[in-house]
Amino acid sequence: MPRTLSESRKLRLRRAFTEATNETLQCSKMLRKPASTLSIPGSMKTPSIANREQISSGCNEEAAEALVGIHSDYPRYEMYMEERALTGGNTSRKPSTNSAKHKPNVGYRLGKRKALFEKRKRISDYALVMGMFGIIVMVIENELSSAGVYTKASFYSTALKTLISVSTVILLGLIVAYHALEVQNSLFMIDNCADDWRIAMTWQRISQIGLELFICAIHPIPGEYYFQWTTKLANKNKTIGTEMVPYDVALSLPMFLRLYLICRVMLLHSKLFTDASSRSIGALNRINFNTRFVLKTLMTICPGTVLLVFMVSLWIIASWTLRQCERFHDEEHANLLNAMWLIAITFLSVGFGDIVPNTYCGRGIAVSTGIMGAGCTALLVAVVSRKLELTRAEKHVHNFMMDTQLTKRLKNAAANVLRETWLIYKHTRLVKRVNPGRVRTHQRKFLLAIYALRKVKMDQRKLMDNANTITDMAKTQNTVYEIISDMSSRQDAIEERLTNLEDKMQSIQEHMESLPDLLSRCLTQHQERIEQRRNFLHPDTAAAPIQQPTPQSMFNAAPMLFPHSRSVPSSNNAAATYHWPTSPILPPISSRTPHLVPDTHMPSNGSAVNSYASSNKYGS
Repeated sequence: MPRTLSESRKLRLRRAFTEATNETLQCSKMLRKPASTLSIPGSMKTPSIANREQISSGCNEEAAEALVGIHSDYPRYEMYMEERALTGGNTSRKPSTNSAKHKPNVGYRLGKRKALFEKRKRISDYALVMGMFGIIVMVIENELSSAGVYTKASFYSTALKTLISVSTVILLGLIVAYHALEVQNSLFMIDNCADDWRIAMTWQRISQIGLELFICAIHPIPGEYYFQWTTKLANKNKTIGTEMVPYDVALSLPMFLRLYLICRVMLLHSKLFTDASSRSIGALNRINFNTRFVLKTLMTICPGTVLLVFMVSLWIIASWTLRQCERFHDEEHANLLNAMWLIAITFLSVGFGDIVPNTYCGRGIAVSTGIMGAGCTALLVAVVSRKLELTRAEKHVHNFMMDTQLTKRLKNAAANVLRETWLIYKHTRLVKRVNPGRVRTHQRKFLLAIYALRKVKMDQRKLMDNANTITDMAKTQNTVYEIISDMSSRQDAIEERLTNLEDKMQSIQEHMESLPDLLSRCLTQHQERIEQRRNFLHPDTAAAPIQQPTPQSMFNAAPMLFPHSRSVPSSNNAAATYHWPTSPILPPISSRTPHLVPDTHMPSNGSAVNSYASSNKYGS
C-alpha cells in the first residue's frame, strides 16, 4: 500500500537504527574476555566465512594485523595449535569447527594492555615487598646470632632462615610471573600483534631472566655450615689468622642485590611512564621510557633529595657489610660505629689509616665505596653549583643594580677630577702667594681622582662584557629574525614581480598567437571594402569578376594600365585603344592635370586583356 513521506522517513530511520545497533553489538562481543582457556593469541584468529562480512562492516581490523601473526596467515597451523591446546599434545582429535573464532580489535588490545599494566605493577610491588622482607629477616638473624642470643644450630635461627627461604621462593615465583606477564601472555604479544610467545624469547631476554633469578635465589639456607677463612691481619703486625666463619656471611651479603627491584617499582609508578600523554610525546620524539630516563628526571627535579637518599643508603649498607666481613678477625670491626667511620673517610677520599680492612671482602667493599664516593662527590659539586647559580632574572637585576652604582661612581669621579683641576688652577693662578704644600695636596687628589675614573670605566667595561654573555643570545636572535624577515619580504616582492612578469609575458604570447588571425581578418575586410568600392564605382563590371593576375604573368606580360588608374596612358597606342569610363563624380580627364599622376603599368596577359576589354565600352 502507498506510504506517506513521513512514514517512509520513519521506516528508513528505524532500519538505520537497527543496523547500527547490530554492528555495535558485534563490536562489543569482540571486547569481551574470551570464554576459552586458551591464551590471548588463541583468540586472535580469522573469523569464519559466515561472519567475515559482518565483522568487516562493523570493525575493519585488517590494517591492525602484524606480520608476526601466524594464525591469520596459516590456518592449518592455527587448527594444529588449537587441537594441540585442546587435546593436551595429542593431535588425533579434530578441533571443533563451530568454536567461536574472534580476533580482538584495537580497542580490545588497548583495554587489555592497560589492565595488564596494572597487574604487572602489582606483581612488581609484591616482589619488592618480598625481597625487602627477606633482607630485613636476614639482617635480624645475623645480628641476633652475632650478639650471642642464639647459635646457628638453634630453632630460632632455623625458623628465621626457613622464613627467608619461603620469601625467596615467593619472590622467584613473582619474578617468573612478571616476565611471563610481560612476554608470554600479554604485553609483548599485544604490542607486536604476535601469536606465539616464543618469538619474544631472545638470548638477551633469556639471560636477563636467568640473571634475575640467580640474584634473587641467593639466601642463607637453614642449618649450621662453616668454612675456614684465613687472612693476614694488618692491625696485628700482619700475622696470619684463621677463623671458622658460617656460610651465612657469604650468602647474606649478595641479598642486597635485590634492591634493584626498587628501580623497577620507581619506573612502573612514575607519572612519566603511566601517563598516556607523556608516553605519546615520548614516542613521537623517539624517547625510551626506562629506568635511566626516570632517574635523570628525578635528578633534574630534586637532585638534593636523590643524592642524600643514595649516599645515606650506601653508607649504611656498606658499613653493615664491612662489619660482617671483618668482625670474625678483628674486634675493632665488630663495632658498627667503627665500620661507619671507615666507610665515611673512605667515601670522602680522606683515609686516615687508623682502621683498615683485613680481608679481601672488606677491601673490596672499601674500594667500591671509594669509587662511589668519587662519583657522588662530583654529583654533589654539580648540584651545589647549580643551586648557587643565579637565575636569568636575578642576573638581569644584579647587572642593572651594578650598572647604576658604576654610573654614580663615574659621575663622582668625574666631578672630583673637575674639582681638583679647579682647585689647582685656583691655588696656582688666582692667589697672590702660592702655597706649594696645598698645591701638591690637590695634585695628589687630582691623580687619585683620575685613577678612580679609570677604574670605574674598567669595571663598567667588565660589566658590559658579562652582560653581553647573557643578552647576546637574545640580541643575536632579534638580529637574525630581522634579517630573515627582510629577506622574506624581499623574496615575496621578487616573487610578486616575477608573477606579474609571467602574466605579462603570457598576455604578449596570447596576443602574438592571435595576431595572424587578426591580420587575416583585417586583410579580408580591406579586400571586401575594396570590392564594395569597385562595385559601387563600376556597377557594370560587378557581374564579371576580374581574374587576379599571377606574379609570373605580371613580369612576363606587356605593360598595361590598372582598371582603377585615373592617369593618362603614356603610349599613344594604349591611349588609342583604351577609353576611360565616365565617372559620375570626377570631372572630365581633359580638365585635370595628368602630368601630376605617375604612370602605373602592370604586365598583362591574355586573361588580363580580356578582363579589360569588357571595360573599354565605357570609354567609347
